[in-house]
Amino acid sequence: MTENSEKDLRLAVLIDADNASRTAMKDVMAEVAVYGTPTIKRIYGDWTAPNMNSWKSILLETAVTPVQQYGYTTGKNSTDSAMIIDAMDILYSGNCDGFVLVSSDSDFTRLAIRLREAGMKVYGMGEKKTPKPFIVACDKFVYIEVIRAAAQRAAQQEREVAAARNRKESVRSSDGVPADIVELIAESLETLAEEDGYVQMGKLGSLLVKMQPDFDPRNYGFSKLSKMIKAIDRFQIQVRQEDTDIYVRIRP
Repeated sequence: MTENSEKDLRLAVLIDADNASRTAMKDVMAEVAVYGTPTIKRIYGDWTAPNMNSWKSILLETAVTPVQQYGYTTGKNSTDSAMIIDAMDILYSGNCDGFVLVSSDSDFTRLAIRLREAGMKVYGMGEKKTPKPFIVACDKFVYIEVIRAAAQRAAQQEREVAAARNRKESVRSSDGVPADIVELIAESLETLAEEDGYVQMGKLGSLLVKMQPDFDPRNYGFSKLSKMIKAIDRFQIQVRQEDTDIYVRIRP
């Protein structure tokens, strides 16, 4: 069960580029999608610095907006101030239900506390070196190392499953659904699965669009997601509550 099972939270994702992992950013954004819809995605840093060039391709892939903040004084982190000011502006705009603060910096401890006092849900994401005060100031804190390790395990499992399936069948299903889309569906099911492995079809559809914004069953010749799922042997359908609720899981 996901954290946002009762309500699909509108989340503001604010990233401290000085204390965030470049290599894990795609995995971080995938993790964010589990908790809600990231309606605002911003990353703060001095983008004129040479060492920030490697961020460009990552930001394009994740659709995160870079916010320029010059380092006015050597040894001082002006990025923190810009991020905190923006967070308060977003809070008072009333356009979000929660925040995701991506940083390993304890300077954001007071911000997390203040946002929670205002009734906001606050998720923190940072490395294991993150100071305890910032961790406990959040409703939930997830370590970047854990996110990265889980993504690597999932990727390895997908490779193994794909290799096994490729030995038995072609890389496309009998109904023309590409293998990467089948794997996307399987990954989403694993993320949302209840104890019995089943996921409500509507929740699956919502997460698929968050993970891949251009996802649409019509791209593959199906009018509905349910018809597309039924056509793929890898998945199993279950109808509940007098044919009103459809659930799906990975076939055992």
